[in-house]
Amino acid sequence: MAFSDRELLARIIECEAGGEGDTGMRAVACVVMNRVQVTYGEYGRLLTVRQVIYQPRQFTCAMEMVGGQYNMQNIYNMRPTDVHYSIADWAIAGNRLTNLGFALWYFNPFRPDCRRNFPSAVGQFVIRLGDHCFYNPTESYADT
Repeated sequence: MAFSDRELLARIIECEAGGEGDTGMRAVACVVMNRVQVTYGEYGRLLTVRQVIYQPRQFTCAMEMVGGQYNMQNIYNMRPTDVHYSIADWAIAGNRLTNLGFALWYFNPFRPDCRRNFPSAVGQFVIRLGDHCFYNPTESYADT
């Protein structure tokens, strides 16, 4: 059975940011929806939540195998709760966190500071929320 976009978004929220609190989970949902809505660059060719989540090498939680090992923390093993579905619905309805800008990337640096640019020069640091650093597209992103 194929998951709906809502189900996929709830599962990626739980998997990628389940321990980051409400704001952290909303931020991850925003990144996914920003990628769906951007009309230019690499993500401008993706039109659905499904396409964004399953784009190769983007979300560790969408991978069953990582480094040749089974990834126990993947979307297929998640069991979203009402909070995950509520945040998915909030994001699908067009809501966004204003302090996040139009972030298209996030990552956990496993240290206190965030890189200024990510990945390379197409993303510029905008904010850190919990353990994740978030990045808005630069002008050079349009050429990806």
